[in-house]
Amino acid sequence: MQRTIMDFWVGLFVMTGMGALLILGLKVGNLTTYNTGESYTLIGNFENIGGLKIRAPVKSAGVVVGRVTDIQFSLETYDAVVTVGINAYYRFPKDTFASILTSGLLGEQYIGLSPGGDEEMLAEGDKIMKTNSAMVLEEMVGRFLFDKAAED
Repeated sequence: MQRTIMDFWVGLFVMTGMGALLILGLKVGNLTTYNTGESYTLIGNFENIGGLKIRAPVKSAGVVVGRVTDIQFSLETYDAVVTVGINAYYRFPKDTFASILTSGLLGEQYIGLSPGGDEEMLAEGDKIMKTNSAMVLEEMVGRFLFDKAAED
Protein backbone atom coordinates (compact mmCIF):
# COMPACT_ATOMS: atom_id res chain seq x y z
CA MET A 1 0.00 0.00 0.00
CA GLN A 2 2.77 2.46 0.93
CA ARG A 3 4.66 1.64 -2.27
CA THR A 4 1.66 2.42 -4.52
CA ILE A 5 1.05 5.78 -2.80
CA MET A 6 4.72 6.69 -3.21
CA ASP A 7 4.63 5.67 -6.91
CA PHE A 8 1.51 7.80 -7.41
CA TRP A 9 3.13 10.94 -5.96
CA VAL A 10 6.35 10.39 -7.92
CA GLY A 11 4.36 9.98 -11.12
CA LEU A 12 2.33 13.11 -10.39
CA PHE A 13 5.53 15.07 -9.73
CA VAL A 14 7.09 13.87 -13.00
CA MET A 15 3.94 14.76 -14.99
CA THR A 16 3.87 18.24 -13.42
CA GLY A 17 7.53 18.75 -14.38
CA MET A 18 6.84 17.67 -17.97
CA GLY A 19 3.89 20.06 -18.16
CA ALA A 20 6.04 22.92 -16.87
CA LEU A 21 8.71 22.18 -19.51
CA LEU A 22 6.04 22.15 -22.23
CA ILE A 23 4.72 25.55 -21.15
CA LEU A 24 8.25 26.95 -20.96
CA GLY A 25 9.00 25.65 -24.46
CA LEU A 26 5.86 27.29 -25.85
CA LYS A 27 6.73 30.61 -24.22
CA VAL A 28 10.30 30.58 -25.52
CA GLY A 29 9.11 29.70 -29.02
CA ASN A 30 6.55 32.56 -29.04
CA LEU A 31 3.77 30.04 -29.57
CA THR A 32 1.67 31.03 -26.57
CA THR A 33 0.31 34.10 -28.35
CA TYR A 34 0.03 32.48 -31.76
CA ASN A 35 -3.11 33.79 -33.43
CA THR A 36 -4.74 31.93 -36.29
CA GLY A 37 -7.44 34.58 -36.81
CA GLU A 38 -7.80 36.71 -39.91
CA SER A 39 -4.85 38.89 -40.79
CA TYR A 40 -3.46 40.96 -43.63
CA THR A 41 0.09 41.02 -44.95
CA LEU A 42 2.38 44.05 -45.09
CA ILE A 43 5.91 44.26 -46.51
CA GLY A 44 8.79 46.49 -45.41
CA ASN A 45 12.38 46.90 -46.61
CA PHE A 46 15.08 47.37 -43.97
CA GLU A 47 18.80 48.04 -44.49
CA ASN A 48 19.66 46.00 -41.39
CA ILE A 49 17.34 43.77 -39.38
CA GLY A 50 19.86 42.92 -36.65
CA GLY A 51 18.63 39.83 -34.77
CA LEU A 52 15.00 40.00 -35.92
CA LYS A 53 13.50 36.53 -36.30
CA ILE A 54 10.43 34.97 -37.83
CA ARG A 55 7.49 35.02 -35.36
CA ALA A 56 8.92 38.12 -33.65
CA PRO A 57 6.13 40.37 -32.40
CA VAL A 58 4.88 43.46 -34.22
CA LYS A 59 3.79 46.03 -31.65
CA SER A 60 2.06 49.37 -31.66
CA ALA A 61 1.90 51.34 -28.40
CA GLY A 62 3.18 48.23 -26.61
CA VAL A 63 0.32 46.02 -27.83
CA VAL A 64 1.11 42.99 -30.00
CA VAL A 65 -0.81 43.56 -33.25
CA GLY A 66 0.90 40.95 -35.41
CA ARG A 67 3.92 38.74 -36.08
CA VAL A 68 6.83 38.61 -38.53
CA THR A 69 5.97 35.89 -41.04
CA ASP A 70 8.92 35.93 -43.46
CA ILE A 71 12.38 37.47 -43.93
CA GLN A 72 14.08 37.47 -47.32
CA PHE A 73 17.10 39.16 -48.93
CA SER A 74 16.40 41.25 -52.03
CA LEU A 75 18.93 40.81 -54.84
CA GLU A 76 17.61 43.97 -56.52
CA THR A 77 17.89 46.45 -53.64
CA TYR A 78 20.36 44.50 -51.44
CA ASP A 79 18.33 44.88 -48.30
CA ALA A 80 16.09 42.73 -46.13
CA VAL A 81 12.44 42.32 -47.11
CA VAL A 82 10.34 41.62 -44.02
CA THR A 83 6.78 40.34 -44.33
CA VAL A 84 4.47 40.80 -41.36
CA GLY A 85 0.99 39.51 -40.66
CA ILE A 86 -1.20 42.08 -38.90
CA ASN A 87 -4.40 41.07 -37.11
CA ALA A 88 -7.35 42.23 -39.25
CA TYR A 89 -8.84 44.01 -36.23
CA TYR A 90 -6.03 46.59 -36.32
CA ARG A 91 -5.86 49.09 -39.20
CA PHE A 92 -2.96 51.47 -39.82
CA PRO A 93 -2.63 54.58 -42.03
CA LYS A 94 -0.55 54.52 -45.23
CA ASP A 95 2.13 56.73 -43.66
CA THR A 96 2.82 54.35 -40.76
CA PHE A 97 6.47 54.23 -39.68
CA ALA A 98 8.02 50.77 -38.96
CA SER A 99 11.10 50.52 -36.74
CA ILE A 100 13.10 47.55 -35.51
CA LEU A 101 13.36 47.97 -31.75
CA THR A 102 14.85 46.01 -28.86
CA SER A 103 12.91 45.19 -25.70
CA GLY A 104 15.08 46.09 -22.74
CA LEU A 105 18.81 46.65 -23.01
CA LEU A 106 19.75 43.42 -24.77
CA GLY A 107 16.36 41.73 -25.18
CA GLU A 108 14.58 40.32 -28.21
CA GLN A 109 14.00 42.47 -31.26
CA TYR A 110 10.56 43.32 -32.57
CA ILE A 111 8.95 45.67 -35.07
CA GLY A 112 7.30 48.78 -33.68
CA LEU A 113 4.61 50.51 -35.73
CA SER A 114 4.01 54.24 -35.27
CA PRO A 115 0.84 55.32 -37.07
CA GLY A 116 0.79 58.52 -39.09
CA GLY A 117 -2.09 60.82 -39.91
CA ASP A 118 -3.09 59.71 -43.40
CA GLU A 119 -6.78 58.95 -43.90
CA GLU A 120 -6.10 56.08 -46.32
CA MET A 121 -5.37 52.76 -44.59
CA LEU A 122 -2.86 50.03 -45.41
CA ALA A 123 -4.38 46.97 -47.09
CA GLU A 124 -3.36 43.40 -47.93
CA GLY A 125 0.05 43.28 -49.64
CA ASP A 126 0.87 46.99 -49.22
CA LYS A 127 4.42 48.15 -48.68
CA ILE A 128 5.40 50.18 -45.62
CA MET A 129 7.34 53.06 -47.17
CA LYS A 130 8.87 54.51 -43.98
CA THR A 131 11.18 52.11 -42.18
CA ASN A 132 13.96 52.47 -39.65
CA SER A 133 16.58 49.71 -39.39
CA ALA A 134 17.93 48.11 -36.24
CA MET A 135 20.69 49.84 -34.31
CA VAL A 136 23.74 47.58 -34.30
CA LEU A 137 25.97 48.01 -31.25
CA GLU A 138 29.16 47.19 -33.17
CA GLU A 139 28.45 49.92 -35.75
CA MET A 140 27.83 52.49 -33.02
CA VAL A 141 31.10 51.63 -31.24
CA GLY A 142 32.97 51.74 -34.55
CA ARG A 143 31.58 55.19 -35.39
CA PHE A 144 32.49 56.45 -31.94
CA LEU A 145 36.08 55.17 -32.27
CA PHE A 146 36.52 56.64 -35.76
CA ASP A 147 35.13 60.00 -34.61
CA LYS A 148 37.54 60.03 -31.65
CA ALA A 149 40.46 59.12 -33.93
CA ALA A 150 39.51 61.91 -36.37
CA GLU A 151 39.56 64.50 -33.56
CA ASP A 152 43.23 63.88 -32.71
